[in-house]
Formats: sequence, structure tokens, C-alpha cells
Amino acid sequence: MQYLLLIYENEKDWSALPEEERARSFEEYMAFAGRLHAQGRLLAGEALESVETATTVRVRHGETLATDGPFAETREQLGGFFMVEAEDLDHAVRLATEIPGARLGAIEIRPVMPTPKPQ
Repeated sequence: MQYLLLIYENEKDWSALPEEERARSFEEYMAFAGRLHAQGRLLAGEALESVETATTVRVRHGETLATDGPFAETREQLGGFFMVEAEDLDHAVRLATEIPGARLGAIEIRPVMPTPKPQ
């Protein structure tokens, strides 16, 4: 089953970390991604730019409104994701515990809804 592991952290907390600690965390992310890849479980994964670069789009009554910034003001922001192939939810939870961001923020696990491929 496919799961999306969404990494939420407070960007200010991340920025406040010493450079060597951020570099060590980045190395841990790369090692985690490498393990997933070697196991054939990594389907996709990326870090996201700062929430300050976000644009939110809404369409209401045929009108498009694009605003700068994220959808909602929150203490933690979506900073990246891994899409993985896991045996079940328990396995996805075990994988999520290996993500460095789990120590500073939270990892939201969402099953990916199977979608028929276009013909």
C-alpha cells in the first residue's frame, strides 16, 4: 500500500538550529531516503521551499483568487514529504519514526487513494 509521509516542522525552530546540526539532519534525511530506495520502497520524496514562498489558489463562483502565503497560519508548516510503499499502516508508522523531522515536529501519514490510470 502507498502512504504519503508529510513532514511538519516549525520553520523558525529549524532556522534557529546551528548550521552543523542542520547539516547532520540533512545527512540523516539522505540516509533515510537511501535506505528506502535500496528496499524499493521510495516512490517519491522532496523538501519544500519555505512557507513564505507559498501561493494559495481558490476558485469561487468562477473567479480565481490567488494569495501569497499558505492556506492557514499554523505553528508547524509542511516542509517535505516521502511517498513510500509500506506493508500496512504499522509499517508506515515505523518508517515515519526514522524521519529526522519527527524529532522536531510531526509526521502525518496518509494512505494514497488508488486512482485509475487514464486510458
